[in-house]
Amino acid sequence: MYLSRVEVDSDNRQKVRDLTHLGAYHSWVEDSFPDETDKTERSRKLWRLDRLNGRLYLLIVSEIKPDLNLLLKYGVPGTAETKDYDPFLEKIENGRKYRFKAVLNPVYSVPMGEDKRGRVFPEITVEKQMEFFAKRASKYGFSLIEGEYTITDRRFEVLKKQGMKPVHLCKVTYEGNLTVIDTDAFRETLTKGFGKKKAYGFGMMTVIPEEK
Repeated sequence: MYLSRVEVDSDNRQKVRDLTHLGAYHSWVEDSFPDETDKTERSRKLWRLDRLNGRLYLLIVSEIKPDLNLLLKYGVPGTAETKDYDPFLEKIENGRKYRFKAVLNPVYSVPMGEDKRGRVFPEITVEKQMEFFAKRASKYGFSLIEGEYTITDRRFEVLKKQGMKPVHLCKVTYEGNLTVIDTDAFRETLTKGFGKKKAYGFGMMTVIPEEK
């Protein structure tokens, strides 16, 4: 697995004029893996946008390395980089505490007639969004302590696809502390994501180990 990053060239209007919705970012990510262009089924990538010290970054977790030149399509020259993620993943162990950040799409389903999956609706209150995260923690290999995590950002983002009406997706950023309780499940969370709409900038969790 690989973890890659590039700073978005937000000051260059000509460069970023296309980046007005999640679908455009999705295309940028996919286009950065040219070896998969002709494949019917592409490998899964996780990505998200992070703002740090006033600068906007695109982060990607992927099975193969991106082409750094293509990753710079909307990026600041010289800022595209990638590193092997596996050494970090291999050090994860049960009982280890981490600082985390996750951008998720909290939703719930309501059965509709014969549709077993039901219709999907966004969780729109802070209470329900926090509940959504807490209820799923153990499934994804970690535990939480009330008061040690919070929501730092919540908004709706636009997703446009060719031939479809624009869709507004609920985007919630969670940050705080967690403890690993299932190493295999947690590694899968970091590499395959959490929840829905992972192709469109949701589901990516990153962690930093706390000092022992």
